[in-house]
Amino acid sequence: MGDFMKKGISIWAFTDRNPKVCFSLAKKYGFDGVEVGLGKEGPLRYDSTAEEIKEYKKAAESFGLSFYSLVCDDCWLYPLTSDSAEIRQKGADIVKKQLETAALLGCDTTLVLPGMVQGLSPDSEVVPYDIAYDRALTEMRKLAKEAEGYNVTLGVENVWNKFLLSPLEMRDFIDRVGSPRVGAYFDVGNVVINGFPEQWIKILGNRIAKVHFKDFKRSIGTADGFVNILDGDVDYKAVMQELKNIGYNGWATAEVFSENTEEILAVNSAAMDKIFKM
Repeated sequence: MGDFMKKGISIWAFTDRNPKVCFSLAKKYGFDGVEVGLGKEGPLRYDSTAEEIKEYKKAAESFGLSFYSLVCDDCWLYPLTSDSAEIRQKGADIVKKQLETAALLGCDTTLVLPGMVQGLSPDSEVVPYDIAYDRALTEMRKLAKEAEGYNVTLGVENVWNKFLLSPLEMRDFIDRVGSPRVGAYFDVGNVVINGFPEQWIKILGNRIAKVHFKDFKRSIGTADGFVNILDGDVDYKAVMQELKNIGYNGWATAEVFSENTEEILAVNSAAMDKIFKM
């Protein structure tokens, strides 16, 4: 672990989400905590009882691990910017459930997609940019009030959603929502395709609530370009310097994916240890 940041691992890195399996491996490979996921199935579900959620937390604590952030398996399916009012409402209801679950787990942040102009699939719905912006702002302002009630921050992530495409726009969007419980969930690797993460960090500043670490090769230029941390084009020395400059001392989560869980945990844990020393 670094002097001023804590090392987390995304639940999405595990092919087997059995709590004992996940938590024992996270501990084995030197992580301090786990970013957990909510979905239709698995240990944390939309219909999980408060008691089940608390038992899940106890299981992590038995391995000396912390929960600090929560993501949702279905975040792309129900955009807050859809032309369908029903889909927008479903998306808002899921975010509310994220907030409730995060609070029970002791997480201070939950990741949220503010909406999209278009999703990852080329045949997914296309929403005009200006309309998407207005809808996202409206929905996020409503959800911010819920977040304030739970004392959990909504971390707006920069993703490949053709929306909020620059750090200036992300900064201004967060400021226009105008809530102390809405910030940025900054993903280092996601901006490399058309920008520089260190610039985003400097501009977003103390709006950053949480950070995802991963890496990306611009020469590939598609989703296949995501690689193990330190194997891509992210200038992690510059990233760490900017994080220090803004006084960020929170969690860095390795958001990495593989069919070989132990290999990816070992490689990326070691990479993060190197980065923390930069």
